Amino acid sequence: MTEVQNTTEVEETVLYPLLPLRGMMVFPYMITPLDVGRDRSIRALEEAMTQERQLVLAAQKSAELTEPEAEDIYSVGVIAEIKQLLKMPEGQIRVLVEGLHRVEIEEFVEDESCFQVRVSSMVEPEEFGPEMEALTRMVKNQFEEYVKLSRKVPSEIAVAINSIDEAARLADTIAAQLIIPVEEKQYLLESISPRQRLEHMVVLLTKEIEILQLEKKIQGRVRRQLEKNQKEYYLREQMRAIQKELGEKDAIASEVEEFRKKLDKAKLPKAAREQALHELDRLEKMPPMAAEAVVVRTYLDWLVSLPWSKQTRDRLDMAAAEQILDEDHYGLDKVKERILEFLAVRHLTTKMKGPILCLVGPPGVGKTSLARSIARAMGRNFVRFSLGGIRDEAEIRGHRRTYIGAMPGKVIQAMKQAGSRNPVMLLDEIDKMTMDFRGDPASALLEVLDPEQNSAFGDHYLEVTFDLSNVFFITTANVMHNMPRPLLDRMEIIQIPGYTEEEKLEIAKRHLWDKQLVANGLKDDQIAVSDNAIQKVIAEYTRESGVRNLERELGSVCRKVARELVSGAEPPIRVNVNSIETYLGPPRYLRTMSEGESRVGVATGLAYTQVGGDILAIEVSVMPGKGKLIITGQLGDVMRESAQASLSYVRARALELGIPIDFYEKHDIHIHVPEGGIPKDGPSAGITIATALASALTGRPVRGDLAMTGEITLRGRVLPIGGVKEKVLAAHRAGIKRVLLPKENEKDLEDIPANIQRKLDIETVEHMDEVLEEALLAPVSCLGVTEENGDDVAPEAIPFLATGFQPKGQSWVGETHEPQ
Repeated sequence: MTEVQNTTEVEETVLYPLLPLRGMMVFPYMITPLDVGRDRSIRALEEAMTQERQLVLAAQKSAELTEPEAEDIYSVGVIAEIKQLLKMPEGQIRVLVEGLHRVEIEEFVEDESCFQVRVSSMVEPEEFGPEMEALTRMVKNQFEEYVKLSRKVPSEIAVAINSIDEAARLADTIAAQLIIPVEEKQYLLESISPRQRLEHMVVLLTKEIEILQLEKKIQGRVRRQLEKNQKEYYLREQMRAIQKELGEKDAIASEVEEFRKKLDKAKLPKAAREQALHELDRLEKMPPMAAEAVVVRTYLDWLVSLPWSKQTRDRLDMAAAEQILDEDHYGLDKVKERILEFLAVRHLTTKMKGPILCLVGPPGVGKTSLARSIARAMGRNFVRFSLGGIRDEAEIRGHRRTYIGAMPGKVIQAMKQAGSRNPVMLLDEIDKMTMDFRGDPASALLEVLDPEQNSAFGDHYLEVTFDLSNVFFITTANVMHNMPRPLLDRMEIIQIPGYTEEEKLEIAKRHLWDKQLVANGLKDDQIAVSDNAIQKVIAEYTRESGVRNLERELGSVCRKVARELVSGAEPPIRVNVNSIETYLGPPRYLRTMSEGESRVGVATGLAYTQVGGDILAIEVSVMPGKGKLIITGQLGDVMRESAQASLSYVRARALELGIPIDFYEKHDIHIHVPEGGIPKDGPSAGITIATALASALTGRPVRGDLAMTGEITLRGRVLPIGGVKEKVLAAHRAGIKRVLLPKENEKDLEDIPANIQRKLDIETVEHMDEVLEEALLAPVSCLGVTEENGDDVAPEAIPFLATGFQPKGQSWVGETHEPQ
């Protein structure tokens, strides 16, 4: 049931002074004090005192405005009556007002002294019924709970609220007491319907009660924690007093004393000791359970555990060191020589900085195990850590102690692990480092690997310098091209090439076979393997530069023999060339052999791969066409450019070679390198391609027992190449008898085993003309060189003889392709 009534009449023609309110709201039936200080507000009070002590109170939309305009004030407020007025010092006025009823501002009248407004009454309906009764009870109950939870509302208010039965007055009285934003209070003021105000009040009270309950829960948790801390502090103080009476030391004092003993024993440098004592004083003054105390303890543990003064004595016995190196590794003469040189200098002087070596070579050649052997030969401690995948500069220099879980970098961690200040430290896979937004670890290594700087290496965690000048640094890498130049400049590069088949055989006999026998529980009298069987495993079951796969295959043989022995076979079991396939199955790789036949347009080159050297047949075919050059065999850009340069050289030498100058316009040339599924690249096939081109265009076969390698220029110069040792060994394995190398690679011949050099005829050349003299045999036919009657030109009529291209020791007898 609803009945509409006017509560109070307002004279709409009368102008009422307006007092804008900042950050607060006045409701009907509400008595509250106001402090008035703005000039226009004071004049509004003075005007109200002349008009039956009544004025309009309305809230500002923004409390920050000191001189609001009409649009900055809400249009709904209350008519209020001034109960008391008291002038305060400094011109302020304190006034006690009572809200009478809601009004809506119809018009703002401009006045220099104060705001004058015309208002109209807002008619409030009186609503009754069971629903209103239920709303009233709910709001009273919620407000009572709100008062219990909130300390800012007096409990007497709840008693007064319970005595109010009128819904409109109840809503306004509770709204005046709630601590909610002005916007929410304005919404309640503008709501005419008591039902609407009470429903919104339920929502607001429910929300406020939930927030107050959470606040109470948090306060209880904080209070319990404080009580616990206070209790612990009180008990610890009691325990400290008891220990003092008994003459015992507390835990902190005993810990500090233990650290002082460790500091004296560690013999830290002056700066490090001062830093340690400073942190020790801080620890002594800290509460035992303080979070910072754990950080300081960890820091002090690192300082006292580092080998500031401990070092091992070097083994200066050259013969013993050489014997250890030879026991552990076969070959690798350059590295062994460098270690012995260091020991020799160390024997003569004690003031020597540790060398920094970088062992570069393919996987499996023994770089990592060699570093361990070096440490054993020198009598030093060995420590290793891998740099593969590291992309954070802090991994090298450490984290600053401000971070949670901070710790020193890998270098300092390795020094702690080594336990001496002069270990052999292996930095494995230095070419596998990367970088990202956290920094470049390769740049951080510049200080570590610089003999002029690493005597004062600064780790972010330690905050004091550490001397790394006595460390023997060894780094390993597979390739050098992706390492920064400044880093390469700080290291002594030692290339470790792949092993030859002969070296692999010796390594297998001296090291791998015995290691696999022990690993598989076999004894020497239970199994015997022949050298030929191991050679077959090397050649036909593995294809690698190192010996890792070879070790796996030998281990497979041992496991199968162990099974036979357990099954009842009589020892010893002999493994030879014929029985190796029984254990390992059919061969996985076929040895690349030279065909040996001298053919036109086919030349044999030498290639360097990741698993060693290999021979490479280059085929050239000439066919009628329009001068098109076709290159196939999955060749890279560099090798394609070599083919272009070779063809340009042949075209430039067409007259001397006896080839028609216009041959290129009437023929297509196809250059193909077999095994097209394997990518190939590099400039070292230049002279081979040029030889095959010259052979195809002149009809002169290329010697079948000859292989060559070298880069060619447009003028025919033969430039040096790399991988000489691997390429020559590949030629020997393939049955090649003669090898042509660039003249500038003559210095590399000393790396080739003497027995291989005795079996091969190795010649060096400077110009392509020398290559053609050595490689080309007597012509079968000559492209495009014919008599007028169409017959082929006789060999002796071709200008080769006049230009010095006749092969040494050969004569033109029929079509024979071999020397007479």
